[in-house]
Amino acid sequence: MLEWRYLDAEGRDLGASGPFDDREEAEAWMGEAWSDLLERGVEEVVLVDRDRGRTLYRMGLRAT
Repeated sequence: MLEWRYLDAEGRDLGASGPFDDREEAEAWMGEAWSDLLERGVEEVVLVDRDRGRTLYRMGLRAT
């Protein structure tokens, strides 16, 4: 199972998304949810594979 972890500007954990079965599903959801998350104070997200205990990648929500 995959989940998105939410981080604030200082890198503090703000919570997590619900679980996703695969990366495609998780990324599609983030494509729709990122602006709402940004409005709630989430600055970065981390895609985590909970089953393997691995971070897949981390990304900021603001345009660079």
